[in-house]
Formats: sequence, structure tokens, C-alpha cells
Amino acid sequence: MHNRLCDARKIVPPQPYRSSTALPKTLRITLIVLFPLWTFAATGADEVWYFRCDHGVVADDAPLPNDFRDGAELLWKTPLASGHSSPCLSGDAIYVTTFEPDSAQLATVALDRHTGRIIWRQVAPAERLEPFHPVGSPAASTPATDGQRVYVFFGSYGLLCYDADGKLLWSVPMGPFQDEFGASSSPVLADDLVVLNEDHDVDSFLIAIDKNTGQTRWKTSRAEFVRSYSTPIVIDVEGRKQIVVAGSLQLTGYDLKTGERLWWVEGISRIVDCTPCYAHGLVYLATWTPGGDDENRIRMEPYAEALMKYDQNNDQLLGEEELPEGEVRTRFYRMDINQDGYLDRREWDKYAEVFERARNVALAVDPRGRGDISQTGVLWRYRRSLPTVPSSVVYQGIFYMVKDGGIITSLDAMTGEPLKQGRAAGPGNYYASLVAGDGKVYICSERGVVTVLRAGRPWEILSSHDFGERIMATPTIRDGHIYLRTEKALYCFRKRTDSR
Repeated sequence: MHNRLCDARKIVPPQPYRSSTALPKTLRITLIVLFPLWTFAATGADEVWYFRCDHGVVADDAPLPNDFRDGAELLWKTPLASGHSSPCLSGDAIYVTTFEPDSAQLATVALDRHTGRIIWRQVAPAERLEPFHPVGSPAASTPATDGQRVYVFFGSYGLLCYDADGKLLWSVPMGPFQDEFGASSSPVLADDLVVLNEDHDVDSFLIAIDKNTGQTRWKTSRAEFVRSYSTPIVIDVEGRKQIVVAGSLQLTGYDLKTGERLWWVEGISRIVDCTPCYAHGLVYLATWTPGGDDENRIRMEPYAEALMKYDQNNDQLLGEEELPEGEVRTRFYRMDINQDGYLDRREWDKYAEVFERARNVALAVDPRGRGDISQTGVLWRYRRSLPTVPSSVVYQGIFYMVKDGGIITSLDAMTGEPLKQGRAAGPGNYYASLVAGDGKVYICSERGVVTVLRAGRPWEILSSHDFGERIMATPTIRDGHIYLRTEKALYCFRKRTDSR
């Protein structure tokens, strides 16, 4: 069974760097003693933070709670308006975005990291709200910061840059987009650039903006891509920084300085919601969308045949009302590229190809190649129990992912070998990405149940706790603190000193 599910290839991945130089014993003792004193101070003014910049993994240098009932201390809780953005940390501040349905206001909010007190709130100058998914939010994109400025994106307006005091420095309007599910990809920071990927029904692009001035450095068209909602990642490959984007049907690496496409892997899902992660010199991704498995693939007949069956008025076009209930009619809006209310041959054929090429998959990719590395650069593929929205995590050599329904699957990160499968306590859907540290993996369900795993090849469930509040945002872990956002509030926890 493993050979059928996991296509392993003999590619030698990059070897992790190991220093042969040991610190003198006296210096090591000094560092251990001083470490607790500089834990917060070390997060200086130039610290860079954005969504999944740590790929979901924190250093195992601070204890984290085994559970959120008896083993965690709640330091503070701050009520917030709704929003799906994750807490963005820098120095003494936390940044999130919010949406207030009654006033239709989108805002950026800064909080004091130690007390949870709201420091400032700035409303985005959006004239109208973008459409968004019924379970989504127009405040879905996570802010980014370099410690001096805060960069936020709203699909209803565009990109905004504030200083640490909340003063607007510059803005780049660029929305709303043609996409009834809205925009959710977050800005990422690399060198002196803010990089943003926007894949929608038309005019998809990857853009790099000067973080100091708001001027565009380069913009790369992704016209061949249809909607996806994944945030790019920044990786360093042999001294050259790349932007890796997971989009419809393709995982792609771009040169950070120029936006040039360097490599790509064909054969992933037709819509990608999750963000790739990077570990052991490899790019990992697990993504699933309905109709991308051979046994339940969405298929469209040739256009000429569709006209014969459905074109009731013989105008050589297909209107929504002419189509039968089913997979195509459900997706009519996105297929109607020119928004004229009909599907012509070009639109029909485009999506017929998308559905045919889609492949739901988890994979590991060596990003050192050039061109099409679909065969030469993929170490392994795995095709079962895949997540729809939550990003997976690679921790201590193991790849963890969670499927709706709470099905947790772990694979060997280097071979793709299945290790264990089990079920989290929280039923229902999962949107928040997995995070890990201190020998634990944290998994949050939409209904608000947080499951804590003891990491390992035979992982085990340590605990589960029901917050009774919807969780869509990915938790952020820093310095032994877990910042957990629900639809109603932002919480700050740390491990109880008297817990085991």
C-alpha cells in the first residue's frame, strides 16, 4: 500500500548545517543563566515577523502547556472584533486585523504584548467590502512587521503601511478582485521588500513592493493561474533567496530580486488554501480540493457535446440556467471569466483542463532545480487524508497534517512513509494551521477545540480543550507564550509553573 501512495525518488536533499565548534563550558553556563532575562528584550526593533515565517515551528527552548485546562496559565484575554488574521508579534507589540459587520469597518489593531491592552486602532479606507466566503472574513490576511513598520492587506482596499504608532506612511490600492470568496493571502517580508501573491479568477500576479516607499520593484504576471489563497514563503537556496508560491495546479519558485520564475512542480490541487513549509532544505505542501482525486474527479464533456445537451436557445453559449444542477453550475461564477453571464468555448475549455489536471497531494520538493522539476525534484508524494485549508508542519523530522473531521496523519519527512493516523477530539472542519514546539504539536478545530499532541513517530494525544469559541486564526508561539485568537478574543497563555 505504501508503494502505491508514496512515490519516493532517489534525490539527495540538502544536508542540514552542523557546527563543529563548541562553546566553552563557562560561556555556555553564562548563556543559560542569562537567557530568561533577555527573552523579551531579544525581540528588537528590527525583528521581522509575518504569517508562517517560522514555518509553524519554534525553538525548543521554553516550556509550553500540555493542556489548556490545568496546565496553562491565562495571562490575559482581550475581547476583539471578528477576524481570521493570526497574531503578528514584534518587540512589545501584537498586530491583528478585525472586521465589524455592523459598521462594515476593517481595521488594524495594535496591542501591548505583556498586558493585552489595545494601543491603537486604524480603520482601513475601503469604500466597499469585497465578497467573501460564508465561513471566511474580509479581515483574513495576517499583518507583517519589521519592528518599525506594520504592513497589512485587505482585499477590499489593498496594502497599507503604518509606523509603530499607527501613523499611515503609504498605501497601495489594489482590490477588490474578481473572486466571490475574497482574498486571504498575507504579505511576507524579505530584505527590503514586501511580497504579496494574489491569485484570483483573472489577472493573478506576484508583486514585490519597496517596504520603505510603497513603490513597485517588480510585478510578475500569473495569468495562467486561477484562484488560490496560499501565502508565499521565503527560502534561501544556496545563497539565493526564493519566493515559493503554491497556486492552482502548480508549486513555483521565483527569484526574490527579479521575480523570475526559477522552477515549478506540476500536479497539485486546483485551489490551494494552505501555505507550504520549509525544513531540511526541502519545501513541503499538502493540499486537497474537491474533485481532485481520480475516484471522484470533476469531469466536463467537450464543449461541442455540452452545447448539444444544454444550449436551449442555440446561441452557441451556455447560460447558468441552461446547465443542470451539479459541479459545473455550482462553479459558474468563477468559470465565467469575462462575467458576461455565459460560458463560451474558451472559458469552458480552460476549466475542463483545470479539473482534469488537478491532483490532491502531499509532497516534498528539492528547490535547487531549474525549470520543470515535477519528476526530478520531488522526493515523495502521498495522496490520502489531506488537509483542505490548514497548513501542515514539519517537526523533529516528522510531517504532520490534519484533515477535516480531525483526522491527524504523520509521515516521515524524508521518505513520505506513513507513520501514524488518529483522530483529534474536535469534530468538524479545521482552518487554523498546525504549530509546534517543546515536543508538542497544537491543532485547533473551527468549533474551538484545541488538541495537543506529544510529538514523535508514535505520537500521542496529551489533551484537548474546548474554548467554546470559533477558531479560524493560526496560533502564534513566542518565548514560551501561546497567543490564541478566537472569533471573540485574543488570549495569552504560558505553561503553569506547577504543572507537569
